[in-house]
Amino acid sequence: MLIGYMRVSKADGSQSTDLQRDALLSAGVEASNLYEDHASGRKDDRPELAACLKGMRDGDTLLVWKLDRLGRDLRHLVNTVHNLTDRGVGLKVLTGQGAAIDTTTASGKLVFGIFAALAEFERALISERTLAGLAAARARGRKGGRPYKMTAAKVRLAVASMGQPETKVSDLCAELGITRQTLYRHISPTGELRPDGAKVIAKRKP
Repeated sequence: MLIGYMRVSKADGSQSTDLQRDALLSAGVEASNLYEDHASGRKDDRPELAACLKGMRDGDTLLVWKLDRLGRDLRHLVNTVHNLTDRGVGLKVLTGQGAAIDTTTASGKLVFGIFAALAEFERALISERTLAGLAAARARGRKGGRPYKMTAAKVRLAVASMGQPETKVSDLCAELGITRQTLYRHISPTGELRPDGAKVIAKRKP
């Protein structure tokens, strides 16, 4: 069965699916098998696409007018098509830069394989740049990663407060801007410094 998917958005200036609809119908898709979304391609909440993909079965083929109608970016497209392929569903692009993609044919699978390789190359470049950035930051005395929720000052205040019987843990957590889990990971209920708390204080020492 041939299934068609259409999308328009204000972002690309196309407010009508008429051109896409005509192309899909001409390609053999029945009008009852057309799905249409009116949203940005970068939004995850595309209900018609979700319904379209969910309803496809082994042997079906998904048709789109252009490749950018289907996914937010290259990696999203690759993941979507891999998922369809695993379920025995093909993808055919009618026009645009991805018009050579037809995963129901050997040559179309080869073209998509090139797209997948480009996506993997993009991931490798991002990872390489991230590692290089962290190395450069470390060389300048800075460390990457998420900032600590607990500072040395907070740990010391928590130690002093937890040792007082009138201290309410909920009030202390609210004042420090942390959760109970974070508090107890650094300080014991009796106000004793735990290993994580000791690490925070040690890392703040000059």
